[in-house]
Formats: sequence, C-alpha cells, structure tokens
Amino acid sequence: MGCENALSADNQQGTQVNNLGHLRDYKPNSFSQNKHIGLTRAYLLGAIHDGTFSKYTIRISQKDKAYPELIRSGLQCLGFRSWVYKEGEARNVYVVEFSKKILNGYSLKSNKDKVDYVRGYFDSEGSVPRNSKSRFYIYFCQKDLNDLNALRTMLIDLGISCGKIHNPSWKVDPDYWRFFVLTKSHREFSILIGSYHPDKSKILCERMKI
Repeated sequence: MGCENALSADNQQGTQVNNLGHLRDYKPNSFSQNKHIGLTRAYLLGAIHDGTFSKYTIRISQKDKAYPELIRSGLQCLGFRSWVYKEGEARNVYVVEFSKKILNGYSLKSNKDKVDYVRGYFDSEGSVPRNSKSRFYIYFCQKDLNDLNALRTMLIDLGISCGKIHNPSWKVDPDYWRFFVLTKSHREFSILIGSYHPDKSKILCERMKI
C-alpha cells in the first residue's frame, strides 16, 4: 500500500466519526501486511509518551529499527520530514526524530482521534506477553498518574472494560502505576484499538486469532 492509498483509507475511516457505532468495523492496518500506515497526529500524540524532547524536536527510541522506520514512513505520507539513525556505535538503539511543530496546536476531537491516540499510547507504553505460552494480558503503565487515569477514562468511554489503576510494588517504585484491560475486552481492544508496532501487532493477531 502506497502513501496515497494509506492516507485515503485513513481519511475515509476518520471523516465525521461522531459515535462509536461508526468505529465497530474499524480495524487498524496490520504492520505485517502493509509497509505504510495511515499515521495520524492523534497516533503520534499517544506514541510520544515514550519520547524524549529537545527544544525543537521529539525523539522516539526502540531497540528494533522497524518501528522508527514505520513512524518515518507514516510522517512522510503526511508530508513531514524525519530522521532515523542508530544511537551510538556500541548501543543497539534506533531513533526516529522529528520536529515538534508537527503537533503544534493539535487536540483530539473525534472518537476516531481517541482510538488512534490510544493505539499510539499502547505502542509506546502498553504491554502484552512475548511468550506465547504465558497467560495473555494487556496493560498500560506510566509514572504520571493523572495522565494514566485520563487514558483509562478514554478507553472506558470507547467501550473497553478496564481494571483499577494500582501500584504493583510501593517498595520497588512508589511512582509506578498501571492498569489492565479486562479479559472480556481483550478481543474488542485488539480489533478496535490494535497496534502498529511490529511485535505487538503480531502478538495481538496471533493470540486473538484476528
């Protein structure tokens, strides 16, 4: 799928989405199937929760080059420049860096925006088990309690059932917070929210058989 087709599909899905009924058939593009994704500013706003900020740019780092390249490709489709590079010769860390101006003045407006935002948040701060034999779970973690609470509220508004926010261990880290998506909403989350991250997308598809 080329940039033009990816953006066209994304715009058709995101146009005038005013209630959740319009979103039930919405399924994000699978990373494994498409080189390009319909990247939106809403997704990027969620994804930068794992980013670092300088005066003019935002950096998102990963151990695998595939995800930074995915972001770069999506930004190119939106008409923005970005750079992917390896951070130091000895470190196996890859970075995609782009201008802060891309998100200047942007805010979430529609339910589609919220879905894209949560997907970006999940790709940066969400977790699923890598071991296929482990009990399946989906959770979000964050040190900013208010931010995490706002995300949980957003998911519940989108029809995804979530557990309570809790601290796993006060002794280990008193400022670490997380919440789980309830088992009954795993499939709904996988279909409605999904993932663009190469690893998480694959795990969701395999474990939920979608």
